[in-house]
Amino acid sequence: MATQPLPLAGIRVVDYSHFLAGPYLSRCLAGLGAEVIKVERPVAGDAGRHHPYFKDGQSGYFLQQNMGKQGLCVNLKDARGLKLLHELVRGADVFVENYRPGALEKLGLGYRQLSELNPRLVYCSVSAYGHTGPDAARPGFGLIAEAKSGAMAMVGVPGEPPPLFRMPIADMYAGIHGVAAVCAALVGRATSGRGQHIDTALYDCMVGMHDFAVQCYTLSGGTELPQQTGYDLPHSTVYGVFPARDGNLVIAAQVDDAWKRLAKAVGGDALAADARFHRPEGRNANREEILGLVKAWTRARSIKECTAALDAAEVPCAPVQNIDAVMADPQIAARGMIVEQDHPVLGKVKLANIPFRFSDCDVTPRTVAPLLGQHNREIAAGLGFSAADIEAMEKDGVLYAEEAVGRLAAR
Repeated sequence: MATQPLPLAGIRVVDYSHFLAGPYLSRCLAGLGAEVIKVERPVAGDAGRHHPYFKDGQSGYFLQQNMGKQGLCVNLKDARGLKLLHELVRGADVFVENYRPGALEKLGLGYRQLSELNPRLVYCSVSAYGHTGPDAARPGFGLIAEAKSGAMAMVGVPGEPPPLFRMPIADMYAGIHGVAAVCAALVGRATSGRGQHIDTALYDCMVGMHDFAVQCYTLSGGTELPQQTGYDLPHSTVYGVFPARDGNLVIAAQVDDAWKRLAKAVGGDALAADARFHRPEGRNANREEILGLVKAWTRARSIKECTAALDAAEVPCAPVQNIDAVMADPQIAARGMIVEQDHPVLGKVKLANIPFRFSDCDVTPRTVAPLLGQHNREIAAGLGFSAADIEAMEKDGVLYAEEAVGRLAAR
């Protein structure tokens, strides 16, 4: 039972970001209790609204990354719109953006400009290359960072072009680094009384993720370069993907004790007692022999038979699951990683949750992602704008809302 308020309760976040890294960052802040106001431009809104999968004109991509937020759609090229946003920033704790460096200064929304309005503001920027260095002004997406970082060069089958990761690793990793940095800056502000600018780069985050390649290269004097290895890791035998009769599974038996348990399951006492394989160096030197034995064992069995035998032997393993199996996985249900929400247009929707768990507070998302401009009136009124001012801004298109917002208000 929740006995404490959410960790970021009372923190107001202005989210002026789009697509993925920034929206995921602010979505996590919302899940941790912050009041997050999603600011979008008329009439298209966040570019993520135009990314599939679509149902009844609504983007599931946008719903996933923007749940728990309020929606404000305002034309910042109109002086009234910029004034509204500046008033919002005066009372905010955090500002999140993920535009190319320099773009927001032109709108009057750069760090120096906003910190003059609110010296306590924590301003978090996410960009492809960061705000310094020779590539700072270059455009980029997660794919660019994944390619340039050296990560993509290590995956795939030798001799073939590397595959796409098919999950937004750079964006999500940068987003979660942003969450950590924002929380740290808020703690630091409690002592200093001032906010600061956080400069997060997708490229930096991908390079920082290297657990092996950098030290392999530097400690070898530049002679060792990671190569594509296909379905396993040559320096961590046995650690990879193995074929079964009806699909594929992964096995992680790269440490000595796990290898001995796997060896006994695959080849009995004789294989487990083979001293050539008792240490990592020996297993790596005899990699092809070991992989051949393990593959022969898995190919003769179903995934269920393989995992049952390996579970009994306490060898880490798992089936390679597609998303339908993930959605039906009892472990995912037990952890609350899929949440059901009521959407005003779509009805019941199921989306992935954030992976934070606390002993004494509940991070279950409270609200679905906002319709475009859904909370314009409430936000403007809360900032002191009169009903007449709000009506005039709506009439002039300074405040914009999609048609579904009007239907929602009429209910």
